[in-house]
Amino acid sequence: MTTTHLILIPGFWLGGWAWEHVAAALPDGLDVHTPTLPGVEPGADRGGITRADHVRALTDLVDSLDGDVVLVGHSGGGALVGEVVDKRPDRVRRAVYVDSGPLEDGAAIDASAVQQDEVPLPTWEEFAAQGSSIEGISEEGLAEFRRRAVPHPANVVRGAVHVSDPRRFDVPATAICTSLSSEQLKPMAHGGPPFHTELGEVRDLTYVDLPTGHWPMFSRPADLAAAIAQAARD
Repeated sequence: MTTTHLILIPGFWLGGWAWEHVAAALPDGLDVHTPTLPGVEPGADRGGITRADHVRALTDLVDSLDGDVVLVGHSGGGALVGEVVDKRPDRVRRAVYVDSGPLEDGAAIDASAVQQDEVPLPTWEEFAAQGSSIEGISEEGLAEFRRRAVPHPANVVRGAVHVSDPRRFDVPATAICTSLSSEQLKPMAHGGPPFHTELGEVRDLTYVDLPTGHWPMFSRPADLAAAIAQAARD
């Protein structure tokens, strides 16, 4: 039987720990990987870490595995999924985007990010102003989130995405819609502002609605695990 490797990639400020409750709820039969990317370890030197370092860490992981690979990316991790799919379109069986999507070539998450080594975790009020909802996360969950989060390497936040292989659009994808519904997302999924995403160009794309805030791994982990497991079976 072919092994299915499920690689769960966190968004900014988060290590592999962010998937703990999701991983615990996933069914048997999946080989689950929850990498913490370079510079996102507590106390790490973040100044020299770039987007290319994150993409390389993930492509190296993909290259080390035998069997099917399903990539799951949340938030900023979704843009990394898009870049890895571009680099390894023959190795990724499905890409799963959790409140995220692949970005078009040259786009950046935040090109105006501070010209410093790292970007600290914003306040909850700042997140709300940016449209990143913490809906569904308990007070205890928010406290744990803030306690374990670390600043993100600034070069990753402001670095441009580089994609060029048209075969990336042939890799099937699932978009798990949490803070926006699928009906809200579909008209905005074709490049340019506000999201600069290529999601709508994927030839085999499934939308799944999971209403909650921007961090479903904290607010609805069991339901997110079920949606990811279904995507891995598709």
